[in-house]
Amino acid sequence: MLDLVNTLNGLVWSPALIYLCLGVGLYFSLRGRFLQVRHFKEMLRLMFDGRADAHGITSFQALTMTLAGRVGTGNIAGVATAITFGGPGAVFWMWMVAFLGASSAFVESTLGQVYKEKLDGQYRGGPAFYIERGLGMKWYALIFAVVTIFACGVLLPGVQANSIAVGVQNALGIHPNTTAGVLAVMLGLIIFGGVKRIATFAEVVVPFMALGYIIVACVIVALNISELPGVISLIFKSAFGLDAGFGAILGMAIMWGVKRGVYSNEAGQGTGPHASSAAAVSHPAKQGLVQAFSVYVDTLFVCSATAFMLLITGQYNVQAPDGSALFTGIAGVAAGPGYVQTAMENIMPGFGSYFVATALFFFAFTTIVAYYYIAETNIAYINRTISRPWLTLVLKFAIIAATVYGTVKTADLAWGLGDLGVGLMAWLNIIAIVLMHKVAYVCLKDYEAQQKAGKDPVFHPEKLGIKNADYWTGNRSEENLKAELEELGETPKS
Repeated sequence: MLDLVNTLNGLVWSPALIYLCLGVGLYFSLRGRFLQVRHFKEMLRLMFDGRADAHGITSFQALTMTLAGRVGTGNIAGVATAITFGGPGAVFWMWMVAFLGASSAFVESTLGQVYKEKLDGQYRGGPAFYIERGLGMKWYALIFAVVTIFACGVLLPGVQANSIAVGVQNALGIHPNTTAGVLAVMLGLIIFGGVKRIATFAEVVVPFMALGYIIVACVIVALNISELPGVISLIFKSAFGLDAGFGAILGMAIMWGVKRGVYSNEAGQGTGPHASSAAAVSHPAKQGLVQAFSVYVDTLFVCSATAFMLLITGQYNVQAPDGSALFTGIAGVAAGPGYVQTAMENIMPGFGSYFVATALFFFAFTTIVAYYYIAETNIAYINRTISRPWLTLVLKFAIIAATVYGTVKTADLAWGLGDLGVGLMAWLNIIAIVLMHKVAYVCLKDYEAQQKAGKDPVFHPEKLGIKNADYWTGNRSEENLKAELEELGETPKS
């Protein structure tokens, strides 16, 4: 099974996908005049816009739901794996994927808002919706929906669950079977509660877990601040093959940095638009900008925290493609959560290992919940034309089973299946957003023009020549928007 998965990953994660992720991110950044820098202040302002309605959630809730999917085991175990097989230079390429990927996140999440629909009293959207409405390719949309249901419902949960099991067993000695049972019960209680419960759960847990992890990481870095300049220098030298020790694996640094960067921040993968489409906003570009910021939180903050901890303490290994050791800083520990637990335990004895296990639990568990919501949204898409209400129930039990399976299986198989799911979704979505990106930048230009005129931007697709954005023309005229704001007790801007 592992050999088959590795063979398939070799095909999916070919150099073509690596350079496609970087190339598309660079092109979108140039096309938007580096909106991820120009609109940084606006991202922060929009993030805390508390506006919602009876059918949608706030921008902040949508952001935390997206971060629930993005901030997961990839931020801890994934960084450790990237350093093991790509060297310290892999961290730089993770940063590059995040910086350039912020523009990709803007494009896909803006498209998700433009072509969203109201189904079963909820806002739904994502790549399947914008592929059908924007490209008119329903067959392509169905392929994406099916692949995403399979990836998020079956392939990806195991990675998160496996890291929880490893972390808990290292810290507390709890057997994976026990962990599997606890995860199954907790997951069932949340996913049977619907999108509102998922959003509320994410809104409470995600900010707490991310902030707590970053603070502890900053303490560790501060205690070893004299080592930081050398670590940053090592990252940059290794990223470009200038370090004698790691120069031989320059190609691996790029591949693993991009691979784990995409897995971690998911920019361009197509997962982010599902949650962002659920937000109630007056203009699609608003949520696009908020989602662009989420990539920064995930990779530039949380992943960097992990990387600095490992590199400063030296608690990591690096090996060549042939399996030989290039650097051994920690003996007898497999690449993954164990690296981070050992690093923290050395600095904070009696606390570090338990803290990482706790962080892993919250990071990974919220990601599994987010995967369920993404898969459920694609089932809702399929049910628009082929009503199969029982599919949602099957999904609930399938994701619980996949979580239990991943908890008790080996880490290599779990990561292999997860990488396969990410790669398949990335191929399908990146091609789609390349074909449709002009719509997102038309929205951005319109948003900027209305802002410059002193207005709170309101979206009118017909004025911009955007077709098939039926939700906005039928439900979101300026008059209806003002009426909704007045019902919420807000005074709309002119």
